[in-house]
Amino acid sequence: MKTNLVNSYLAVIVVSVLLSACVKDTDFNQADDIVISPVVELDLVHFDLPSIRFFDTIASTPVLTVRDTTDLRFLNDEEVRLNLKRAEFYFKFTNGIQHEFQIDFQFLTPQDDLIYVSQTQVSPGTSSNPVVTEYTDNIEGALLEQLTLAEKLVISVTIPSSNANLEGNIKLQSKATYYLEF
Repeated sequence: MKTNLVNSYLAVIVVSVLLSACVKDTDFNQADDIVISPVVELDLVHFDLPSIRFFDTIASTPVLTVRDTTDLRFLNDEEVRLNLKRAEFYFKFTNGIQHEFQIDFQFLTPQDDLIYVSQTQVSPGTSSNPVVTEYTDNIEGALLEQLTLAEKLVISVTIPSSNANLEGNIKLQSKATYYLEF
């Protein structure tokens, strides 16, 4: 009987100690100060254009501009639009054609209204010694608000002249990096 009484007292003491442990007051208003800043990287556009794309062999005429259109589905989301703080577009060109290229980037609405334009030059190279040209477009502030209306990206690759003897290819790899804040 004494053992049960001692065990009961010990149990009460242990439970009392556990329940009376120090607890710091928690300020739940600090939850409003929490900021989550994810960075989202997405592949954007890639292509490998052989030099023959810049010459129409049937009509025997140069084709000076080649275009590619890509949907920007990530910017369609309302949460993304509201919380986007910065966008960065990275383009890496590898040119194995002996001509310089002008590259135009046009961001368009679904109705094909022009929202934002950017451009760069790609240095000439050769098939045996392709030249890499990198271009980064960083968009913030008021331009960023315009960009969030875009749902298409049109890339135009323009060569100053072309003929049937043109050799090599031009490649593009690109990515979009979106900086968000929730």
